[in-house]
Amino acid sequence: MKLTVQTKKHLVVHGVLLFGAAAMFAPFLWMFVTSLKTLSESMLVPPTLWPDVLQWSNYADVWNSLPFAAFYANTFGMILFRVLGSVFFSATAAYAFARMTFPGRDALFGLVLVTMMIPGQLFLIPQYEIVARLGQVDTLFALVLPGIVSAFGTFLLRQFFLSIPTELEEAAILDGCNRWQVFWHIMLPLTRSGLIALSIFTALFAWKDLMWPLIVNTSLDEMPLASGLASLQGQYSTNFPQLMAGSMIAIWPMLVLFVVFQKQFIQGVAGTGSKN
Repeated sequence: MKLTVQTKKHLVVHGVLLFGAAAMFAPFLWMFVTSLKTLSESMLVPPTLWPDVLQWSNYADVWNSLPFAAFYANTFGMILFRVLGSVFFSATAAYAFARMTFPGRDALFGLVLVTMMIPGQLFLIPQYEIVARLGQVDTLFALVLPGIVSAFGTFLLRQFFLSIPTELEEAAILDGCNRWQVFWHIMLPLTRSGLIALSIFTALFAWKDLMWPLIVNTSLDEMPLASGLASLQGQYSTNFPQLMAGSMIAIWPMLVLFVVFQKQFIQGVAGTGSKN
């Protein structure tokens, strides 16, 4: 059977995609395999590809050694409030930048974009000063504060508002709707895929946030998952099988979230460049 040029191109493209998928999946597979090894097996050189005896007890050991219930509660609380704050404030700001005309609008939006270009580490000291002066160090509020406003979310949702025909907004105003009613009842429902995409992005960024929780919270019971797992890494030695087991316990909610909302996630990413 002779392959056509088009078929050969498809095979090459699919081969490259399969290679990329395998490269992305390999670290997760290695993490899972390591979580089932003994400490000595995890440190062998050259490394073993599969343990002689599966050490499922690593999962029980790491679960009992750390307050995972508190980690999950802190993480889900941080994600909930960050998502609600980010979506609300980003949506209102994005609507103003996209649909309202006022002096200095473009300059203000430029300042929003500039904050996306500044490394987040530069904000750590002023953010800590704010939290400390409010007396909220080592609390859930300290975890939530930096993520309730999102410059990225403002940019993302602005693109969605710009893609909506102006005739819908004009018709609603002619029917007697005020600006808030137009935003809440007309415009916001039309950006549903963007809101879901922003929620997923915000949840993902909050889930993997490591540096800020380590700085602002010191009690293990006030840590989210990422910073709580960092306590498993010792100064001189680390139990890598237990660390990998803890990582496996920590990642499954994000995997489920992406699988359930992957359509909206892809639509949200694709929609960012729909209109300038």
